[in-house]
Amino acid sequence: MPALDIIYQDDYLVAINKPHGLLVHRSPIASDATEFALQILRDQLNRLVYPAHRLDRKTGGVLLFALSKEVEKQMQQQFQENLVDKKYLAIVRGYTYDAGEIDYPLRKENGTLQEAFTRYKTLARAELDVALGNHRTSRYSLVEANPATGRMHQLRKHFSHIFHPIIADRTHGCNKQNKMFKERWELDAMLLHASELMLTHPVTHEPIHIEAPLQPEFLRMMNIMGWT
Repeated sequence: MPALDIIYQDDYLVAINKPHGLLVHRSPIASDATEFALQILRDQLNRLVYPAHRLDRKTGGVLLFALSKEVEKQMQQQFQENLVDKKYLAIVRGYTYDAGEIDYPLRKENGTLQEAFTRYKTLARAELDVALGNHRTSRYSLVEANPATGRMHQLRKHFSHIFHPIIADRTHGCNKQNKMFKERWELDAMLLHASELMLTHPVTHEPIHIEAPLQPEFLRMMNIMGWT
């Protein structure tokens, strides 16, 4: 695994631009994985690092680590209290509204319902000359999503709920679309990217804004859509 792309670093925090497909840390759910962001970054910096939050294995983008247990606790509290502003980019099936809100509770693994709220706006739309099912063309949207809560798979479930699933989401997406993208363009990466984090520095209390450029697979699909 090549060195991770560090996009922010000071004495207390470090953020990377996580590639699609890389696990944050060891997990019994993904026993096939042999490489983890936590270990790679630890070896790269030659010091202990502590995840301040989580990103799905399939999601790319800003992943924040603390450089001490104390700062980790403070940052995790900010995330839990929804004090961190998060922005994501996603390519979804169909034409989304210009802007929208998704207020749809999600179940935890134990069955408990939790409120979940996402705002989004549409940045671009594309119609490809590719027939699928009963449709002679295929339509897609590039959306910027701002989850106000931090539920597991929130954006994946929310966009699926409004019938605009994220492309290459195997769990909550559209099998026909995923198969077509895999066969036609050899796409394995889910098209969801954590583009920005805005937070209050836990030590200096200064506002911090971290941005992650798009990963190559996402950029390749943007080109196919005709979005520059």
